[in-house]
Amino acid sequence: MTDNFERLMSRYTGDGVYLNIDGVRYIDAASGTFNLQLGYTNDRIASKLKAQIDRCAHLSSAHTGAMSQCILEKLIKHTPENIDRIWMRDVTGSGAVECAIRMAQKYTKRSGVMSLFLAHHGQSLATAQISGNAFRLKNFHVNIEGSLKIPVPASVMSDPEDSPPQENYYDIEDIYQCGSNENIACLIVEPILGNGGNIVLPDVFYRNLRDFCSKKGIVLIADEVQTGFGRTGTFFASSGYAKTLKPDIIVFAKGAGGIGIPTGGVLMSKELDVLEPFEHSSTSGANPLSLIAINETIKIIEEEGILDNVVNCEAFLRDGLLSLQKKYPDISGVRGVGYMYGFDTPNMEYAAEAIHIAEKHGLIIRGARYGKSRALKVRPPLICTKVHLQEILTKLDATFNEMQQSPFSQSEVA
Repeated sequence: MTDNFERLMSRYTGDGVYLNIDGVRYIDAASGTFNLQLGYTNDRIASKLKAQIDRCAHLSSAHTGAMSQCILEKLIKHTPENIDRIWMRDVTGSGAVECAIRMAQKYTKRSGVMSLFLAHHGQSLATAQISGNAFRLKNFHVNIEGSLKIPVPASVMSDPEDSPPQENYYDIEDIYQCGSNENIACLIVEPILGNGGNIVLPDVFYRNLRDFCSKKGIVLIADEVQTGFGRTGTFFASSGYAKTLKPDIIVFAKGAGGIGIPTGGVLMSKELDVLEPFEHSSTSGANPLSLIAINETIKIIEEEGILDNVVNCEAFLRDGLLSLQKKYPDISGVRGVGYMYGFDTPNMEYAAEAIHIAEKHGLIIRGARYGKSRALKVRPPLICTKVHLQEILTKLDATFNEMQQSPFSQSEVA
């Protein structure tokens, strides 16, 4: 008799950018949970993982420090020049963000965290508290003393005619003086707000944040859990699109495991390398399988031209989405960088139905803010070629063509 657990697990098989469910093939334009930079399967990573499992699947972090330094040696060529230290004792973005906050608090001897409306920094109590979606905390109680949230600017759009003017932003220092007790240890920001709706921050805002933090002695943290490991066309957004942010700390996770192997870590300047091992760690942090996965993922990105693929194909994805925007009035606000795109629909109910219809057409896409947003996100694995992107665009076209016939549609074809 077949074990029920085995039956359930066997329903799902991956094949690069595709996920097969009960034998039905879907192209995944969401990269799993935005963490499959190299798709569901990769022979290089799989063979390395299998070999390591035969050796041992776990080691205490007391034994893995030298291996973490090997990872740093590979990553340092991709980081801003001031970043030259690593802390790898996490397997989630939430844990790594908490590590970064602890570094900032110990270094500054302050406690507060500044963050943005609509931001998403994790699932733990502390990281949910600093995220910009209050509905997630309605039934829970936590406080980081002195913390403050600030408004997020309107997103830069892919169509210049849709982009807001890049001036007259609010004065961050005014909000700081009026809304805080100046007990701020750090300011944390996603270079592109992922769960908030794929909000692409303007360059001038990055500059304002950097200037403000430098003036006030506040540690600037780039949460690159979603943007890191090639998602925006450079290894880190902080070294490319968001280079004027010049963060003191970079947090990574998600795509660092290549095919979904959990891993996370913190990169920082030497001044912020202040924690003792007992001040932040986890049982599975820097475990051998995570280290194998991140090491091989870095090598694959470098050796197989993954960044070049994203850069060379981005225009194809962007222009395809803009063409759909022109064709379907229910699509608006196309925006993104690299393979991290999104757009708006009329409302969150429409977005939920579009996700359902897309699935009928063999396409996986995801929404934002846990379904409380009208935005949809298109973030394919970084290995997607133009052939894959065309398949995604064709299925999106079919999805919105069908949506026109649904009660959710608010317009006719242009």
